[in-house]
Amino acid sequence: MKKIILFLLLCLYVLNGIAQKQRPNIIVFLVDDMGWQDCSVPFWTKVTDLNKRYHTPNMERLAVDGIKFTNAYATPVCSPSRVSLMTGMNAANHAVTNWTLRKDQSVDYPDSILQPPAWNVNGLSPVAGIDRTVNATALPIMLKDAGYYNIHCGKAHFAAMETPAADPINIGFDINIAGHAAGGPGSYLGEENYGNKKGEHTEPWGVPGLEAYHGSDTFLTEALTIEALKAISVPVKKRQPFFLYMAHYAVHVPYTADKRFIKKYLDAGLPQKEAEYAALIEGMDKSLGDIMNYLKEKKIDKNTIIIFMSDNGGFSMPPRSGQPFTHNLPLMGGKGSVYEGGIREPMLVKWPGKVKPGTVAHQYVIIEDFFPTILEMAGIKKYKTIQAIDGRSFVPVLKTSTYRDTARSLIWHFPNKWIPEEAPGVNYHSAIRQGSWKMIYNMKTGTKELYNLHSDIGEQNDLSGQYPLLVKKLSLLLSDKLRKWNAPLPSFKNNGKPVALPDVL
Repeated sequence: MKKIILFLLLCLYVLNGIAQKQRPNIIVFLVDDMGWQDCSVPFWTKVTDLNKRYHTPNMERLAVDGIKFTNAYATPVCSPSRVSLMTGMNAANHAVTNWTLRKDQSVDYPDSILQPPAWNVNGLSPVAGIDRTVNATALPIMLKDAGYYNIHCGKAHFAAMETPAADPINIGFDINIAGHAAGGPGSYLGEENYGNKKGEHTEPWGVPGLEAYHGSDTFLTEALTIEALKAISVPVKKRQPFFLYMAHYAVHVPYTADKRFIKKYLDAGLPQKEAEYAALIEGMDKSLGDIMNYLKEKKIDKNTIIIFMSDNGGFSMPPRSGQPFTHNLPLMGGKGSVYEGGIREPMLVKWPGKVKPGTVAHQYVIIEDFFPTILEMAGIKKYKTIQAIDGRSFVPVLKTSTYRDTARSLIWHFPNKWIPEEAPGVNYHSAIRQGSWKMIYNMKTGTKELYNLHSDIGEQNDLSGQYPLLVKKLSLLLSDKLRKWNAPLPSFKNNGKPVALPDVL
């Protein structure tokens, strides 16, 4: 009997080992503040002047090898997107609706009319009982349980300083390279120690963990790439599946001249800051290429999935040159806005043997969809989480690029004052998309706008007056979701009452 039990245990061990070896490696390559048009890959129906400005040959290579999503979305700013990716929850549900930094402190600007809601200023938490956090089971924990080696490299920004998830190790990563609570780098330059005092980490903006490069001429994007490849070598040698969350600080401010690439953009006549921005884009693309080359060199490229995405729309205010909120044309607005320029992202997926190379998907997806999608890619079918999952797997889209679900509604909820001034779609806005129709709700004024994105991607022609029944339908759908999630709402200073949901008006 003992021999039979031992034999069965041995079989289970062998089968488990085989299953783990067959699991694909997964790389999420997340860029910071990159706009939909900030690359040489056209995500619209035609090549634009912005596509001609940038040089991203490795994104082009990824598009040829995989699938391009023309309707991929994130949230208007960084922390909400990153928490959604890690939890599978919509931002209105997890209530980390603005960017996080210091414990218990809101970053919202004061407003003369509205008071910001009690949103989760402390971000994601792997443990219960921490005030103003969302307690959830993070994606890396699920992957670790399935045998993955998890690598975090770059920007984290999941939670406030002095809370557990400020350190990615506490949400399931085996190694953390340069991730902490801050959402931007103190500096991109090794000569400036990436914003630190020499040899030590300087809160809040100094990039941690890269002391070996302090005083060198190694640009931050390059240092992160070198360290990521070192980290990958550990599971590769063990033949263990890995999850690499490659979350670059680029192309977040402060815009800085990457001397490897900037000359060509200055020679092309771009203003200094636009040339710096373009060089940051190209440096990010080189990183993507270096990782792809490493995978091929180690002969693991055929079993590695790459998902390329940005965390929000392109930044479109000073220090960018030119007129604000015009840097994402033909899209309206930029980072911080619920117009397309603030939420529509460049997204590419390579999945050898599953995705037909060179295909294009027009089905709309959103960043909380990454959670169930990655688990399905990893072969994890049954799982339990603390939180309810709002995202939907887009594996059906990857396998059939013509897949359509126009009944689905996407929700954006930004009940915060992100910047002190008013701007298109910025501060106290919600939005909903169903099919080609998108409705925007201004919580401060109670006004609604309606656009047909199929014929008006630039959101220039408000059709709310022509289609009142459609506005009513979308108002009901949006309000039902916000009520279900108990979404945080700002309140009026004069009477303390929360703003009305759109179906009330």
